[in-house]
Amino acid sequence: MTPVTDHPPAGLLRRLAAFAYDSLIVMALFVVPTSGVMAIRGGEPIPPGSMLFQLLLIATAAVFFVGFWVRGGQTLGMRAWRLRLEGRGGEPITARIGLIRFLGGAVSIGALGLGVLWVVIDPQQLTWADRLAGTRVVVLPKSQSPKRNA
Repeated sequence: MTPVTDHPPAGLLRRLAAFAYDSLIVMALFVVPTSGVMAIRGGEPIPPGSMLFQLLLIATAAVFFVGFWVRGGQTLGMRAWRLRLEGRGGEPITARIGLIRFLGGAVSIGALGLGVLWVVIDPQQLTWADRLAGTRVVVLPKSQSPKRNA
């Protein structure tokens, strides 16, 4: 893997664009556990505020994000925007680090987005989740973006 110093840190707008893309995918993925729960309940609606169901959806999102981060450092949205998540030294992250970052990201968003907006004032352009997990998001050059068949 190329050392982290060779790639510039990702700014807020590029990160938000990748997250918006990934959010659409995660919402589509929510159909799978929702369908399973509906089938188990015999078609009955899921009660509003069901804590177990909410935890199932959070786990689904965690598997999506952490799984992609550990397997190549890029979600589909990050790939589209040429972003990569890596450790501060440029190394791939572990599942433990990915889970810490995911939970830190949830706190960052839950704090009215302040943890995400932090990237604008942070000298290294890190979010709260990046600081907590010891990660950073970098912009890859066009030569390292996914190739498309013509």
